[in-house]
Amino acid sequence: MKSKKKIVLAYSGGLDTSIILKWLQKNYNAEVIAYTADIGQEIDKKKILKNAKKLGVTKVVIENLKDVFVKEYVYPMIRGHAVYEGVYLLGTSIARPLIAKRQIHIAKKYKAYAVSHGSTGKGNDQIRFELGYHYFAPKIKVIAPWRIWKLNSRKDLIKYAKKNKIPIPKDKKGASPFSVDDNLFHTSTEGKVLENPKNQAPEFIFQRTAAPEKAPNKVSYVTIEFKNGDPITINSKKLSPSNILQKLNTLAGKNGIGRVDLVENRFIGIKSRGIYETPGGTLLMTAHRAIESVTLDKETMHKKDDIMPKYAQLIYNGFWYSKARFKLQKIVDLKKNKVNGSVKLKLYKGNMTIISRQTKSTAYSMKKVSFEENKTFNKSNVERFINFHKKKLKN
Repeated sequence: MKSKKKIVLAYSGGLDTSIILKWLQKNYNAEVIAYTADIGQEIDKKKILKNAKKLGVTKVVIENLKDVFVKEYVYPMIRGHAVYEGVYLLGTSIARPLIAKRQIHIAKKYKAYAVSHGSTGKGNDQIRFELGYHYFAPKIKVIAPWRIWKLNSRKDLIKYAKKNKIPIPKDKKGASPFSVDDNLFHTSTEGKVLENPKNQAPEFIFQRTAAPEKAPNKVSYVTIEFKNGDPITINSKKLSPSNILQKLNTLAGKNGIGRVDLVENRFIGIKSRGIYETPGGTLLMTAHRAIESVTLDKETMHKKDDIMPKYAQLIYNGFWYSKARFKLQKIVDLKKNKVNGSVKLKLYKGNMTIISRQTKSTAYSMKKVSFEENKTFNKSNVERFINFHKKKLKN
């Protein structure tokens, strides 16, 4: 008996990918392998296994990628200070390349002829997934249900789910859920009342940050130590990359730090409004810039600032595996071996303040900057310096 063709689906266990799982079985007469990457999202492995098997899946693959995600994807991005359109720390964008890479690995392992994802036809994630697929398997077939099926609305999905006895989750108010993506780095929430930018985001949608006004009345402190540009300890305790980020998420989240309400420009040309929570990442970004300020020279820092918008845009648009991003990463990491030391932050009701920076680096000279010592800095050269730059005013 000839075995069925195989499709590897990026499966979250939620409503949309459960519907897609059933739809793929019906429309492609194929065996669907459900693939779940555990990158720190809220995950119920037993529920995923139960739901997938109830829908006729015999092979479910769940991989713990939390440390890989933080060390090989989040940390390089933090070193580049990547921020899209001024505020977005790229939490969803940075997760998709890793999922795509591992999904292709599973497809090759089980000799699947196709991969599939649950990204909508209007969003960025379809691009991020498919550029990742192409990098690792240029000839593999990609099935994007949202671009080809006739289920054109949330109402259609609910109807399909009921017909096929697929459980329909509810949000905290008992209605169909917002569109939520979460991983160890962030949580994003879109849809429903948020689609109108004049509406205030309801407080109940926030999952990992307290409202600043309800945060503790007591100040919290945290010290982050860096080695070769990456964090290695929290309050002098050495932790794995995923545990460092989890610890910072908890500290920042309870103090109301890391919320962003953004109307962004999607790659495909649509504006969308989303609520992002990136508590630990917000602390890391601030602390990393602070330690670089006392360890790197001006030219290196300014070069990094110059390339950052392009670097962030490449990640946002799905070009993590592009030659352009690889090239910029080399610039980002050129002197990361000099970025060593610790930064102490004060956290209080949605705010963070840099308390201290400590390093053995000699990039920052107390002698040169001091008002009390003038021997190590020749002020007589300053007039010549100013006169040279006066000529540039006419250029």
